[in-house]
Amino acid sequence: MNNYELMVIFTPVLSEEDFKAAQKKYASLVKENGGEVVHENPWGLKSLAYPIAKKTTGLYWVMEYSAPSSFNEKLKIQLLRDESVLRHMFTALDKYAVEYNAKKRSGVASGTEKTVGA
Repeated sequence: MNNYELMVIFTPVLSEEDFKAAQKKYASLVKENGGEVVHENPWGLKSLAYPIAKKTTGLYWVMEYSAPSSFNEKLKIQLLRDESVLRHMFTALDKYAVEYNAKKRSGVASGTEKTVGA
């Protein structure tokens, strides 16, 4: 089992229910194929750096999961078939990235954050 992070940008015309249904669809796909969802983080509507399919905003969603490496190809095919997905990106996480993300979620200072001075 390897650790991964998936970021998906959905089209901004999705309703709140459709956005949640899409998140649930991909999270359940991970679970059905022997993986485990570690953390999900819907960022919501954000501006894009450049227009994609004539859209300047997108609904961002980040999922951290562990799964067999062969699963990513199945997930990629599903993401490419989905018309509501503008872009997606997989990132393989090493043990340090997994540890950093866990600390960040629990609120422990990692020492890399900048402090705002007076």
